[in-house]
Amino acid sequence: MAAEIIDGKAISQQIQAEIKTEVEELKQKHNLVPGLAVVLVGEDPGSQVYVKNKGIACQKAGIKSLEFRKPADFPESELLQLVQELNQNPEVDGILVQLPVPKHINEKKILYAIDPAKDVDGFHPFNVGRLMIGDPIYLPCTPAGIQELLVRAGTKIEGAHVVVVGRSNLVGKPIAMILVQKAKNANATVTVCHTRTPNMADHTRQADILIVAAGKPKAISGDMIKPGATVIDVGVNRLETGLCGDVDFESAKLVAGKITPVPGGVGPMTITMLLKNTLRAARLRLEKSGK
Repeated sequence: MAAEIIDGKAISQQIQAEIKTEVEELKQKHNLVPGLAVVLVGEDPGSQVYVKNKGIACQKAGIKSLEFRKPADFPESELLQLVQELNQNPEVDGILVQLPVPKHINEKKILYAIDPAKDVDGFHPFNVGRLMIGDPIYLPCTPAGIQELLVRAGTKIEGAHVVVVGRSNLVGKPIAMILVQKAKNANATVTVCHTRTPNMADHTRQADILIVAAGKPKAISGDMIKPGATVIDVGVNRLETGLCGDVDFESAKLVAGKITPVPGGVGPMTITMLLKNTLRAARLRLEKSGK
């Protein structure tokens, strides 16, 4: 029997509708509109599409979107100055500098310059540290989206054995940390595999929940999956035959109990969780103002 498909697009639309309702309440009760500033340096095609989609999502949710598009040779010093101006701007609740940045710019220096209170991507060391100790302000968007997919798909996380394939700072490490916490929608036992893990299939076949962010097309095949497991495929790879994930979907869907497709699985959730973090930032600003 084929696996149940976890429809990330439908789930993201459901959450965005919830966000829109909350944004409208903020506006009516407190005359406050959440603001998200997005900075794009250069002309990376993927980044341009992503920024465009963020703008559309903000508009639909009622969030104010401010876009700053700069040429590829934009100086690092001026980018740092722009970030500081956005830090001080009272109408900006969240700041996102679209990655990757051109090579002449120190990515860490830029990310670390963002006010942690406005770091809606959850990449600043302050926010990473808060996540580590189980007291997060903002969860990184893609890992937060994965957790939401699991919850809304009805997958039991508490007590489950989660195997994460990939140890990146963007997905692998934070999703492992989120799901291992002593917290609601967590309390899992987590194993992290990576390129130096021998006999990886021995680990993946034990997973009740398998999260794959390997950065390699079709790295996980059906014979590496525990029957009935929930499989979350984070990868997006462009091949001549079209888009595919890090999981071989055709063989995996015959073994898994639930599975995300590519596209239409994890992808739509990233922007949605960015909106959710921006809304949270606005609420925190409201609390701080004492209104």
